[in-house]
Amino acid sequence: MITVRKAIFSCLFLAALTAQSAAEAPDIAGTYVNDTGRTKVRLSDCGAGICGTVVWMSAPVNDVKNPDASKRNRPVVGIQAVTLKPTGEGTYSGTLYNTENGQTYTGKAKVSDQGIELSGCVLGGLICKVSVWRRAD
Repeated sequence: MITVRKAIFSCLFLAALTAQSAAEAPDIAGTYVNDTGRTKVRLSDCGAGICGTVVWMSAPVNDVKNPDASKRNRPVVGIQAVTLKPTGEGTYSGTLYNTENGQTYTGKAKVSDQGIELSGCVLGGLICKVSVWRRAD
């Protein structure tokens, strides 16, 4: 009887801890200002992941650095620049399109209450750059 009570208590305790962890994980969805303050990106659910769309620029420009010449006249505002899939509690991985140089990077994201830390890498992760975006909403 005591063993059954211990097992039930253990299960309830673990369930409470799991629920508490899930409640503490900040939601990645929202609008963020990049580290330069010149661009805002809205992250939202899309299918099985998170998509980030450029929604504002202090000085709007066209996507002139895009490697696809047919896309160089389109405005950067409205471009989907981030595609992420969850990898763990508050962590994501995917691709990040840099509208300033037209390059797409393999990336990771870690969300916190203050914002999101993005790291984009090239050469299989040998060279990476970290950028911290703060919440705008």
